[in-house]
Amino acid sequence: MMQTQTKGIGVIDQSMVEDLDGITVLRGGGKERGWNGIRYMQGLSGKNVGAENLSINVATVPPGAIAYAHIHDGFEVMLFILQGRVKHTYGEGLTQSVINEAGDFIYIKPGVPHEVFNIG
Repeated sequence: MMQTQTKGIGVIDQSMVEDLDGITVLRGGGKERGWNGIRYMQGLSGKNVGAENLSINVATVPPGAIAYAHIHDGFEVMLFILQGRVKHTYGEGLTQSVINEAGDFIYIKPGVPHEVFNIG
């Protein structure tokens, strides 16, 4: 099994990534692990498919749980809320906030501090 150590999220399992000459597939969504107070599943990013500025993964934030304040340095993140409601606090000092719910898409620019709290 080929693995790559990455800053912040641990080991990426490269054996699950299939490069098909122009299309890359991650079979089964990768391994799930705990990260920053939430459940996190490997997705696609520059760490395993060469994406230059985008990362997409699966994160599960249980009711009442928090993905503690963090930033994504050098890459964008896009989120889709499958179920429930979350409150994002964001910006310098986490002074701004927005509520998102099932069906919402969220885009987070590189370097924006943010924290996510599952409110139900």
